[in-house]
Amino acid sequence: MSKIFENTEIAFSLKSDSELERAYFLFKMISHEPLVRIGTAAANFALKAHLPVEGLIRATVFDHFCGGVNEDDCLPVIDKMFDKGVSSVLDYSVEGKEIESHFDAAMEKTLKIINFADEKKSMPIAVFKPTGFGRFHLFQKKGERKPLTAQEQVEWERIVNRFDKVCKLAKEKDVEILVDSEQSWMQDAADELCEDMMRKYNTDIPIVYNTFQLYRWDRLDYLKLLHERAKKEGFMIGAKIVRGAYMEKERERADAKDYDSPICATKEATDLNFNESLDYILRNIDTISVFIGTHNEQSCYLAMQMMADLNIEKSDNRVWFGQLYGMSDHISFNLAANGYNVAKYVPFGPVKDVMPYLIRRAEENTSVAGQTSRELMLLKNERQRRRL
Repeated sequence: MSKIFENTEIAFSLKSDSELERAYFLFKMISHEPLVRIGTAAANFALKAHLPVEGLIRATVFDHFCGGVNEDDCLPVIDKMFDKGVSSVLDYSVEGKEIESHFDAAMEKTLKIINFADEKKSMPIAVFKPTGFGRFHLFQKKGERKPLTAQEQVEWERIVNRFDKVCKLAKEKDVEILVDSEQSWMQDAADELCEDMMRKYNTDIPIVYNTFQLYRWDRLDYLKLLHERAKKEGFMIGAKIVRGAYMEKERERADAKDYDSPICATKEATDLNFNESLDYILRNIDTISVFIGTHNEQSCYLAMQMMADLNIEKSDNRVWFGQLYGMSDHISFNLAANGYNVAKYVPFGPVKDVMPYLIRRAEENTSVAGQTSRELMLLKNERQRRRL
């Protein structure tokens, strides 16, 4: 398998010299954990104090990691990437809402994105978070099999209806819908709801995709059990596979409440779980479609090799690769240049509301060993190449 991810000319072909310098500066800052802590605290304080910093945030970290403040604002980004063969998954990245009107607004925003995607070949996929459609606590209580009050039951039915309305429209418009995963203690209820949606809408082709966080040691077993049910009941599985995004929270809660952590004991165990899950899915590609959400080069090479070994065409719509906007362009654009299906998650929303997402991105880059240094090295190589 040729090493395609070293080609920085393809990776950064959409970046002007000034955008390349901004990216280098941002990842240089992110590489210093104390600066990330100070910077995120200062940004949060400034926004809460209504200081005039939105322009500065927008011109730096926001424009690097987000497509815009609304759907139309994202169009130049979407069109430019699609010219290079990279599709977009618009991700309304407003987090932490707790009231019904906000959940209805998030649903309406998702429906709007699906209709928006239906009109553009560059947007074959949409996405939403379960807790964008309902309270975290209710998902947790439902998953723990605790009885709901009459009021909570009505609230839960509204969540089910939001899921159903979005998945129904996705089916009508032939837009694949990814349902993101969250913390393990709310995930059982989300899994059951996703399975119900798959049972209803994945009868001929996968439309609804649940997300499997494979830093959890139990997820491959769950996938296999789900697959058995799907084969018996005649529906297809849509699986978005990722390593995971809540490791520190998961381990802290397990320690505090004295139960076994759901997280794999080592990074190597997580990598093995991811790769075995990928292998299981690709060997069952007739009944499971996959969105491979990873910034790990070795996992991408492994997927490419498996596809070749199993005679799966690069452009087979049952296999997609995905990375976040503003990260791992060397993976996304080189995969696309070599004929694979690739989509970037493109977060958007008002600057102030998207700050929790941006802070998580900064913290994640700081905590993932090698991620930031790899980005910096590639950006440095491209800067040098352009100066020759």
